[in-house]
Amino acid sequence: MKTISSFNKLLCGFLLFIGLMIAFRIFYSGSLRFIFMSWNIFLAWIPFMLSGFFMQYRHKEKWKQVVLFITWLLFFPNALYIVTDLVHLQGESNMPWWYDAVLLFASSFIGIVMAFISLRKAEFYLKSIFNKAQVSVLVAGILFLGSFGVYLGRFQRWNSWDVVNNPLALGGDIFSKIINPVENYKVWAITVLFTAIYSLLYFFLKILPQAFSEIKNTGR
Repeated sequence: MKTISSFNKLLCGFLLFIGLMIAFRIFYSGSLRFIFMSWNIFLAWIPFMLSGFFMQYRHKEKWKQVVLFITWLLFFPNALYIVTDLVHLQGESNMPWWYDAVLLFASSFIGIVMAFISLRKAEFYLKSIFNKAQVSVLVAGILFLGSFGVYLGRFQRWNSWDVVNNPLALGGDIFSKIINPVENYKVWAITVLFTAIYSLLYFFLKILPQAFSEIKNTGR
C-alpha cells in the first residue's frame, strides 16, 4: 500500500482548514458568496494532480506525453489565478473583513504552492528531454503563458473549459490580442507584470531549501 507523503498530508490538512472556513462563513453569514473558492481550489488542484504523472510518462509513447503536458498547461493558469481572488475583499460583506482576508490569503497561498510544485515537477520532466538553458527558457515561457491565462480568466472571464466548450470565440479573442499588441498594450503590460511576480516567487521558493540549509549550518 502506497504511503501518503508528509507534504500531501499537510496539503490535505490545509485544504480541510480552508473548507471548514468556507463552511463556517456560510453558516455564520447565511451567504454563499465565497462558495466559489471551493471550485477555484479544485481547478488549482487539477494541474497539481496531473504533474504527478510526468515522470511516469517519460517512457510512454510521445503522443501520450504531449497530451499530458498540453492538458497540464491548459489547467496550470487556474492555480496561479487564485491569487487574483484577493480582489473580492473590496466588496461589501456581513463577515469581519479579517476573516475574509484570512480565507482569501490561505486560498491564494495554497493555490500558489500547488502551482509551483506542479511547475517544479514539470521542470524536472523537461530536464529529462532538454538541456538546462532550454529548460530555463521553457519555464519562463510557461510562466508567461500562465500569466496570460490569468489575464484571460480575471479580465476576460474565459476559463480552461472554454478550450472545449467555445474554442472559436476563445481562439479569436486570443488571436486579436496577438496581432494587435499596441492596441492591447494593457493586456501585455498586465501579463508581463504577472509573469514578473510569479517568476520572482517561483525562483525565490526554489532557493528556500538552500537558505534553510545555510541557517542550519550556521548554527553548528
